[in-house]
Amino acid sequence: MERIRAYTIPQIERHGAISEWIVDDTGFPKKGTHSVGVARQYCGQLGKQDNCQVAVSLSLANDHASLPVAYRLYLPQSWANDDARRTKAGVPEEIEFKTKPQIALDQIKWACKAGLPRGVLIIDAGYGVEAKFRSEISALKLKYVAGVKTTNTVWVPETLTSPHAVNARRGANEGAPISVEKLALALPKSSWRTIRWRDGTNAVLSSRFARVRVRSAHDRNAAKETVPEEWLLIEWPPQ
Repeated sequence: MERIRAYTIPQIERHGAISEWIVDDTGFPKKGTHSVGVARQYCGQLGKQDNCQVAVSLSLANDHASLPVAYRLYLPQSWANDDARRTKAGVPEEIEFKTKPQIALDQIKWACKAGLPRGVLIIDAGYGVEAKFRSEISALKLKYVAGVKTTNTVWVPETLTSPHAVNARRGANEGAPISVEKLALALPKSSWRTIRWRDGTNAVLSSRFARVRVRSAHDRNAAKETVPEEWLLIEWPPQ
């Protein structure tokens, strides 16, 4: 992989600087129980839970091409804690159970240490939902765009004074965090913009977006002022 990186990254950069680091995982449908790491888990190829292996990867990309620079098989706890199964399959003793975000974070730290050309980190909600993971990324001085779930909570800006915002806060403690879904519903109509970004197969791709400065509320014991502000970008297609 080192030789491939040394050859391929300059070829990609001929068409423009590296602009993104992409964290993702890939599922490989499998039958049986003997393939290392195989278990019933979410498989992206199938779009559902099924018997498969999963690998976590970090890719460097620009508008021209992308290249996986780190790639590791995810070992579920059912495998990591089964000595007989590990021995039979030849899993090295030093391989311990790690969550997918932990594997991804190791890959990102390695890429930083290796001095690979940096880009904005792109993370889906399977990883972005973890506030600790996002905090570790910030500590590496990397910019990121991370998907979150509608249930993620944030401290809302005091400038939200619409009737919807009042209703969203009603019954809660003053300054209490709310879910990002409730925040989206609380935004006034003036907050939303229709953005068109490129031609699709049949039409121009567009959707409705809003952005708000928020503070993550993952740690209810932390003082609100100690949590850095971030942009929350909300997509809510028109009905």
